[in-house]
Amino acid sequence: MMSDDALIGKAKVALAQVPYFSNLEPALVDLITQQMQYQAYAAGQIVFLEGEQNVALYIVQSGWLKALKTSPDGREQALHFIGPGEVFNAIGVFVEDSNPATVMALEASSVWVIEQRAMLDLFDHHPKLGRFIIRRLAGRVQQLIQMVEDLSLRSIEARLARYLVEQSEEEQLVRPRWATQAEIANRLGTVPDVLNRALRSLVRENLIRVERHQIQILDYSGLKSKAGLDG
Repeated sequence: MMSDDALIGKAKVALAQVPYFSNLEPALVDLITQQMQYQAYAAGQIVFLEGEQNVALYIVQSGWLKALKTSPDGREQALHFIGPGEVFNAIGVFVEDSNPATVMALEASSVWVIEQRAMLDLFDHHPKLGRFIIRRLAGRVQQLIQMVEDLSLRSIEARLARYLVEQSEEEQLVRPRWATQAEIANRLGTVPDVLNRALRSLVRENLIRVERHQIQILDYSGLKSKAGLDG
């Protein structure tokens, strides 16, 4: 538990940026921040491994991380890129089992940690908090269902178009340093060579323009149509 006033103030600011917690009454926010522990990770450092028993809820303060599953032969599937203000491992806390996936830092990152037992105690005494998190978990399950659908039924061009639409701001996608073609290919369930061909295909259709650190969307409605999002 934290005792430093500066850390508690920082924790409250972080909590206010999380949709899970943004509308909670101040007294409950105070209880939650008393349970929050600050941790920092270097790029490439593992936050936790799939199957580990030490389960907790994590809130991202800064940086980017990824949740992933690894096959016995070493093949990796990224499940989610996690950025500032996002919460991860809520599923592991709720099912009271081991961590369901591995999470690693893509760049220097800092997180707030609430241990499972403390989180469950908060749920028991404050049902409103549980309802907030269940609502957000339902949205995350929908995202995972969409991922399964994309990987099973959509072409790589359609999956890439959806990724670009969902990740873009003001019709452009600024790629962080870690967002290499290998990382994006991993997220889309393919390999860099295939992803590169898909990018070139979207360029030929005048849907996007690829620059060194950003992708400019030239035809947003056309890209949405390619992604199957125009319905």
